[in-house]
Amino acid sequence: MSNNEIEYRAHLAWVGNLGHGTAKYDEYGRNYRVKIAGKPDMESSAGTAFRGDPSRHDPEDHFLAAVSGCHMLSYLALCAKHRIVVTAYEDEADGTLKLAAGGGYFEAVVLHPVVTITREEDRKKALRLHETAHKRCFIANSCSVPIAHEAGIRVQPSTVLEGGARS
Repeated sequence: MSNNEIEYRAHLAWVGNLGHGTAKYDEYGRNYRVKIAGKPDMESSAGTAFRGDPSRHDPEDHFLAAVSGCHMLSYLALCAKHRIVVTAYEDEADGTLKLAAGGGYFEAVVLHPVVTITREEDRKKALRLHETAHKRCFIANSCSVPIAHEAGIRVQPSTVLEGGARS
């Protein structure tokens, strides 16, 4: 790793095994837990359209929140550097997931930030800084990169239950 790289790690564990693993599509839980060292666990699930637990955040929520949060943090840093005092920031981000061929992708993500600043004379500059923040947002800049996976498979031997059934 070079001086201009930062490494991130996350541990994800599926916690939706209801006793029979994924033996039947309709009968396994979609819940999972993400652990990141030194931070609260993220109890997550699939989206409700995909049989997930509606009380938990799903990957699409995390994606939208990451885009929105990264933009805000980039924007606040720019405002501070340009001596624009921001006293409040809210965003109603939305995204459209397009389903296609058994998969899908986000077709669009739109951020709707509303920022409160202290001086009227900073209004135009504050508005322009959103464009710069968008260009500098790590997450937005990463959305078009190829995503690879390095899968590992573990095999849990089945056990013979009474009556000859296998678990």
